[in-house]
Amino acid sequence: MFEQVEVFHRPASVREAVRLLESGKGGARIVAGGTDLVVDADPTVRALIDITHSGINYIRRQGGACAIGAAATMAELEESRTMRGLGGGILARAAATCGSIQIRSAATVGGNIANGSPAADLVTPLLVLDAVVVVAHAKGRRKLPLAGYLAARGTKALRNSLLVEVLVPAPPKGKRCGWSFQKLGRTALDISVVNVAMGLQVDSAGRIQWVRIALGAVAPTAIRAAATEANLRGRTLNAEAIAEAEEGVARAVNPITDIRASAVYRREMCRVLTRRALKECAAQAGCAL
Repeated sequence: MFEQVEVFHRPASVREAVRLLESGKGGARIVAGGTDLVVDADPTVRALIDITHSGINYIRRQGGACAIGAAATMAELEESRTMRGLGGGILARAAATCGSIQIRSAATVGGNIANGSPAADLVTPLLVLDAVVVVAHAKGRRKLPLAGYLAARGTKALRNSLLVEVLVPAPPKGKRCGWSFQKLGRTALDISVVNVAMGLQVDSAGRIQWVRIALGAVAPTAIRAAATEANLRGRTLNAEAIAEAEEGVARAVNPITDIRASAVYRREMCRVLTRRALKECAAQAGCAL
């Protein structure tokens, strides 16, 4: 599959990895788990840069926030006590849906994001957690909101940049919070046909204080349903609000028809998964429907 590859590098630092990426002049590719790179089988690849020894495999708590190294695997995320305690364990739950045990043991957090798939299982929960990514380049490092990184990925602005870390701020504090990750695939091991991530908090009267909704596999990149979020804030979480949210996300998405599903089916499943997510969040928040 990689007969055209001429050289394999294993840098011992991020700085060295970035230097090798630049010197590759467009023919070098980053590899960690390799689960996406192997599938792509890009014939232009001439050099592979293995970043698994570059010091970016970690999951660390920083106060109430968390830092996740790009080379951390899905299995490590799934099993991490820190991740299970963050935002109702939404990231650990999403990681647990990412293919087979063998895939999760190899696939990395950075690869799942940097590959740019709109169906990436970690991206929607990271969006509802307001995650920030750190990218390294020849002049240093910089932080980008995840949505900004997804929009700029593959452009000149991020050329020869390496995703090295994901920063997840401390989720909003307080009681009566709920978190949900909903995924629909053709099989239990397949990538998402649609996925929805959500977080919310209600007050003692059942009014929504804040809500975040992200949808995957229904647009060129995963998206936040900002208009639906705005419509829900301050509303009582009841059947009427849920019905309006379903319609709101259906209007927000722009799905395609492909081998896995039709655009019509994806739009309808956005409604279904949004309803399920809202009900799961309501149950966690102690809100009777």
